[in-house]
Amino acid sequence: MKASTTFLFITLHLVGGILAAQEQSYTLTLEQTREYAVQHNKTVLNARDQVAYSAEKIKETRSQGLPQINGSLDFMTYFNYEMNFSFGGSEGGNIPDFNSPPFDDGDRALAAYLGNMFGSSEPIILDDQLSGKVQLSQLIFSGQYWAGIQAARIAKDLASKNVVMSEQDVKESVTNLYYLILTTEQSLRIILENIRNLGSTLEHTSNMYKAGVAEITDVDQLKITLSQLQNSQKTIERSIQLSYNMLKFQLGVAPDLKLTLADNIDGILAKIDPVSTVNRDFNITDNIGYSLTESQVRLNQSMLGAQNWAYAPTIAGFYTYTKKIITTAFDLTPEHLAGFTVSVPIFSSGMRKARVSQSRIDLDIALRNQEMMREQLEMQHRQFLYNYQNALENYNTQKENMETAGRVYTSIQNKYKQGLVSSLDLTQASTNLLTAENNYMSSILSLLQAQTALDKLYNKI
Repeated sequence: MKASTTFLFITLHLVGGILAAQEQSYTLTLEQTREYAVQHNKTVLNARDQVAYSAEKIKETRSQGLPQINGSLDFMTYFNYEMNFSFGGSEGGNIPDFNSPPFDDGDRALAAYLGNMFGSSEPIILDDQLSGKVQLSQLIFSGQYWAGIQAARIAKDLASKNVVMSEQDVKESVTNLYYLILTTEQSLRIILENIRNLGSTLEHTSNMYKAGVAEITDVDQLKITLSQLQNSQKTIERSIQLSYNMLKFQLGVAPDLKLTLADNIDGILAKIDPVSTVNRDFNITDNIGYSLTESQVRLNQSMLGAQNWAYAPTIAGFYTYTKKIITTAFDLTPEHLAGFTVSVPIFSSGMRKARVSQSRIDLDIALRNQEMMREQLEMQHRQFLYNYQNALENYNTQKENMETAGRVYTSIQNKYKQGLVSSLDLTQASTNLLTAENNYMSSILSLLQAQTALDKLYNKI
């Protein structure tokens, strides 16, 4: 009984935790949404990992020029091979008689020295050998090494700027989705308000028809218009849900999380300052896209320098210590060795020249890309300003049209209640008002998107 009670308690605790997680919700302002996306968006996180990867690449490149210590344990067996030293005659069967021609005094002296060293003609058995070795190596000079370090640092700078670009892209996407949701939700509220008004008018007209004052065609016409509005409502609701899902994806949160936007359209519009936006100075070097091309040019210059250094010699030194654990009687290997190596490139059949030419071509391409980026940004600046001014003018026009359509609809609605106009006139006025309101919301979205594009261009998003 006690075990079942414990199991029930654990089950309820887990279910409660799951339900609490499912009910988790966020209420975010536009600025909070941007910051959350920057911290959790997977594309940005991958870009940050590339910076960490580049930092480790710098360490790897730098370590190639620092002291390297390697150890080894070598075992060798000769299978008890016998070395037979027999000098002064042919009795040994293997060594010739050094006292006979064609050997001279030098050969006989060497034979006498070896005979004295080994003392007798008894064979030497080569036993197994086991030795431990430690080798220290140090790069002394290499032009390509220093050029490689410089290139690795520039690559890290490129990765850091890619993070900034990824953050800006995510901020732009999140901002536009935020604006899209706000304007679409406002459009939904307008639709719902029209549905309520039209529903009230339909009820009033139905009562008039029952009283014999209105015709059935007036009722039918209003029902058709109301049905169209209800279909529009469902379409907008699905569109809002899709936009929320896209925003959650950019934020890196679960699709079932409840997300609420804290800002509203009126508050965002109040922050827009058209004068300062249009008169803002554009410094092309502040743009992250152009900054990336600058770093790319520096990287290609570094790579060209590295290929030019391929013609220079490379100098490396080494020291080796060998500890003989098991050895034979015949062992001439010293314990300590030191030296250096000078590697001088002489002839590579044109390979080095081809690599230098390739790097020079890459640099020329990078320089042209930089110039192209400058021209594109200057053209974008003019185009974005043009779009912003058009969007601002359209916003002001659509705002006036909406206000006018609202006054017309109110007037016709009053006349309809007095029986001075037909239901067709009322339906047409309602349709005109709804169109004007939708155009107004679209103009707001276009204005905000144009503002966002300029902010990103100015690196102010």
